[in-house]
Amino acid sequence: MDDRAPLTIRIFAVLAMLVAAWLPAQAAEIKALRIWAGPEYTRAVFDVSGPLDYKLFDLAGPDRLVLDLKSSTFSADYTAAAAKGLLKAMRSGKQGARDLRVVFDLGEGVRPKSFLLPPAEKFGYRLVLDLYPKSQPETVKTVAKVVPPGASRNILVMIDAGHGGDDPGSIGASGTYEKVITLAVARELKRVIDKEPGMSAMLTRDSDFFIPLDARYQKAREAKADLFISVHADAFSKSEARGSSVWVLSPRGATSQAARWLADSENRADLVGGVSLDTRDDTLAAVLLDLSQGATMEASNAVAAQVHAAMGRVGPTHKNHVERANFIVLRSPDVPSILVETAFISNPAEERRLKTPAEQTKLADAILGGVRNYFRSTPPPGTWFAEEGNRARASRHVVSRGESLSGIAASHGTSVAALRHANKLARDSVNVGDVLEIPQG
Repeated sequence: MDDRAPLTIRIFAVLAMLVAAWLPAQAAEIKALRIWAGPEYTRAVFDVSGPLDYKLFDLAGPDRLVLDLKSSTFSADYTAAAAKGLLKAMRSGKQGARDLRVVFDLGEGVRPKSFLLPPAEKFGYRLVLDLYPKSQPETVKTVAKVVPPGASRNILVMIDAGHGGDDPGSIGASGTYEKVITLAVARELKRVIDKEPGMSAMLTRDSDFFIPLDARYQKAREAKADLFISVHADAFSKSEARGSSVWVLSPRGATSQAARWLADSENRADLVGGVSLDTRDDTLAAVLLDLSQGATMEASNAVAAQVHAAMGRVGPTHKNHVERANFIVLRSPDVPSILVETAFISNPAEERRLKTPAEQTKLADAILGGVRNYFRSTPPPGTWFAEEGNRARASRHVVSRGESLSGIAASHGTSVAALRHANKLARDSVNVGDVLEIPQG
């Protein structure tokens, strides 16, 4: 308000604001009820016409959750999803002259959380109920796969299927939801990784439900994962844009206008999850900017380069280099993290391919190839890959100055003839720097 406005005008303006603040919310229409059931909680979302007052409480014997909606009515075309997850049944009716009451029958006691979301993107107002079991399941645990005798632990890869639940992600020209593609590719990537010796994979989600962005990388940290991969399907305003891309965190923000647009597009997903992007985790931000983050980011860059090269061998890449942006989902301070855009869902040809199992397998194999190459060259200590590397090094000998083939054979308990045969040598002389395979047995 202009400070030069007459005092009486300013007084009336303040009074008007005070009166508006005390007025009850206007009558609202309940348009639809959508429900998602995840492994950790069940989410119910009411699409409503505007702000509304409500009261939520639970009852025991049997377990029920009661939602009273003040001055509200169901719209003529109201639709409700079937009960699932922690919700076993639902019923509704008038409560007094102007209110509605919705009763949820529960399979067990819950800890409810609720919040009203303002319009965002294609969504209007939403009343969100998140129901957590009172007997909260244990945090995610690493399940090691059986490996060869004497080997240590598997490398663990946490795979994150982008979007989900109330957040469909980008939508292709023919109506394909990004969240469907990402889950299909993530499942296939888990399948091929689990078949790989010395590697195991876990999914942040294995069905259609929403996970806040910071909770996704937190799952990787809790599981002590060696790598976090977030799977997405890109979109752009021009349908001819095509190709895959690989991204790593840029703590200073995006390095180009396109990268900034993409980062903002992905980060807005938390608006759907009910988390304000205006809040910042100062501790995490400090860790990201701390020098101790250097090793994690160096590893992220290295694995991203390998995955980008592997993706380029099976199809076009959008850029000829790894890209950087300030994605929330990549902000883990201690787990190397990359984001893979499998293709442009906004490109009709790529959208069609992304929906096919053959393309999903091709993408999964390419990502695995890059990950495998990275861990072969940089195996974490104590892993099966590290032991394989040790065995490979033990079976080779680098010739030093003054060494002879007979001396090398004697030091390794083998014969000159066996060395010559294993290395296809025509004579007994060797040169400094030659790498010889040592025959085993």
